[in-house]
Amino acid sequence: MCGIAGEFVWGERRASGEAVARMLPCLERRGPDADGLWASGRVALGHRRLSILDLSQRAHQPMFDPETGLALVFNGAIYNFRALRSELEGRGHRFFSTGDTEVILRGYAEWGEGIVARLHGMFAFALYDGSAQRLLLGRDRMGIKPLYLARVGGGIRFASNTQALLAAGGVDTQLDAEALHLLFSLHAVVPAPRTVLRGIRKLEPGHYLSIDARGQERLQRYWTLHAHRPAEPVSDGEWQERIEHALRSAVRKRLEVADVPVGVLLSGGLDSSLLVA
Repeated sequence: MCGIAGEFVWGERRASGEAVARMLPCLERRGPDADGLWASGRVALGHRRLSILDLSQRAHQPMFDPETGLALVFNGAIYNFRALRSELEGRGHRFFSTGDTEVILRGYAEWGEGIVARLHGMFAFALYDGSAQRLLLGRDRMGIKPLYLARVGGGIRFASNTQALLAAGGVDTQLDAEALHLLFSLHAVVPAPRTVLRGIRKLEPGHYLSIDARGQERLQRYWTLHAHRPAEPVSDGEWQERIEHALRSAVRKRLEVADVPVGVLLSGGLDSSLLVA
């Protein structure tokens, strides 16, 4: 768990980094190991790091590549990053770190926005393309990692929690009546893109948002769940085998992507008990 924050402005304005600096203390508990702030032209990016992969300073964020002009802040874990890295190295890309963050950076340089659909894991990221002066915000398929947005005075701010956006100031804090209705009728969940505050929205799961230097936004869905019944009937025993195989595969993927000990949260319910077993 890390914390990301940032601001992107359009028109003749420049991002000073002051708003992002005010946001970072609200993200400290998400990332106690390191912090970073990078600002250039239209964008300012901030990060609080919880070191899990590549514990060295090479993997600190914001991560900037002077050769491509790309800058990135990222929260999450990419379970297929080694396969992606191998493919990118085969295409001539050179890496200076060993974690999963740089794979997103190099992947964008190779595939553009197509990198988002190639990522398997849990993630929220902001990538700034300096040559195109474009910001790309992405969120994982199921929305495991949060990404909150606030459109403020000719720009957009984003962060891993709402407290950070409020700390930056300028947010409309009036209550969203429809969101409150959803909150009290959907098991304390407010579906994206709403939050209980009018001035704060969430990037929807399975989507990415591209914003250019004129402030024009393009929201794109990159993944949809296609659930369907098997073509042939499946017995209870076969279902058990399939579920066990899927659980073992999922746990194995997560155990393989950490340079620190991995734990599991045990609530005592069916889901967590199966994972622990």
